[in-house]
Amino acid sequence: MYGATGYTGRLVVRELARRGLDCVLSGRDGQRLHETAEAAGLDGPVRPAALDDRDALRHALGDCAAVINCAGPFSRYGEPVVRAAVETGTHYLDTTGEQRYMHRLHERYDEPARAAEVAVMPAVGFDYLPGDLAARLAARDVEPAREVVVAYWVQGFGPTRGTLRSALHVAGERPLEYREGSWEEAGLGPVRARFRFPAPVGDQAMTRFAGGEVVTVPRHTAARSVRTLFALGALAPIGLLSDALPLALPAMSLALRTPLRPLLDLAIDRLPEGPSEEARRGAEFAVVALARGEDGRDGRTVVRGSDVYGLTAVSAVHAASLVADPAFDAAGTLAPAQAFDAVEFLNYLGDHGVAYTVEAPAREPAA
Repeated sequence: MYGATGYTGRLVVRELARRGLDCVLSGRDGQRLHETAEAAGLDGPVRPAALDDRDALRHALGDCAAVINCAGPFSRYGEPVVRAAVETGTHYLDTTGEQRYMHRLHERYDEPARAAEVAVMPAVGFDYLPGDLAARLAARDVEPAREVVVAYWVQGFGPTRGTLRSALHVAGERPLEYREGSWEEAGLGPVRARFRFPAPVGDQAMTRFAGGEVVTVPRHTAARSVRTLFALGALAPIGLLSDALPLALPAMSLALRTPLRPLLDLAIDRLPEGPSEEARRGAEFAVVALARGEDGRDGRTVVRGSDVYGLTAVSAVHAASLVADPAFDAAGTLAPAQAFDAVEFLNYLGDHGVAYTVEAPAREPAA
């Protein structure tokens, strides 16, 4: 794996060790890689490789079946690892949450990955594997869908420095929307909505966000539009601030294209690397995928769990183990639901605290 010494990277290394999978650790700092391997009880090879050293990257990945990349922000650092993976015939997976980066990989690397007979699969962590699989299950009995909506609620979530840096990249870019069968940039105006989550979460004020399902869902589901929403209470738990946040987001996006951005990067450097293990395990989430069929029926899937970063490690390692299997034969830039059986993957996550329900299609509005 690449980016093994960061907060999420170390969790992935621990999960690799727990499952007893053979692995190579790579990243920029050889000393830290050895320390990470020792802490996880691994005795496999360590291969330092800077992102600007193409030969070192190719050497690091050359005899690997798959690579998990955890080194973000991915818009800044991801593509060298993708190129090295395609060049060496190595399946590529990562833990990004950056929508425009995901779209770029799908646009640029699908044909090269097919030619190399490898899969390129961004976003196989909490961002956005559960939502993508849930959308596939919600829509399977109501296609073609007029609209697919994926809504997120999170409580007690403390971001890592890496997540905050990626969030800066996302906030500084115009999000994509999928409307009437094509991707286009969203408008700058605020978008407010209401969404009903299952009890005890209930009705929530929501805002549009640059979710990865906008990129992935149209690749496996017949839908005229795909939207992603995030509960405002999770972003700004104080009520008045929650009401003001949709209005502030467009201004924040513009501000991040100015010299303010490097100052924010410096401020992030002063923060803790990430939440404590106790705090990390305490974060709860609900992801709801709602598919509105052209025939008036609604399909709905709900995924619930805790420990967002722990789930990312479990999901990424399981996905890598599946693509590394010699029986795996899909190639190109893939969404999770294109590569994996949604039910089987979510059932696997059930052993790690994830529960899901798929509601039978109904004509009554589900939200």
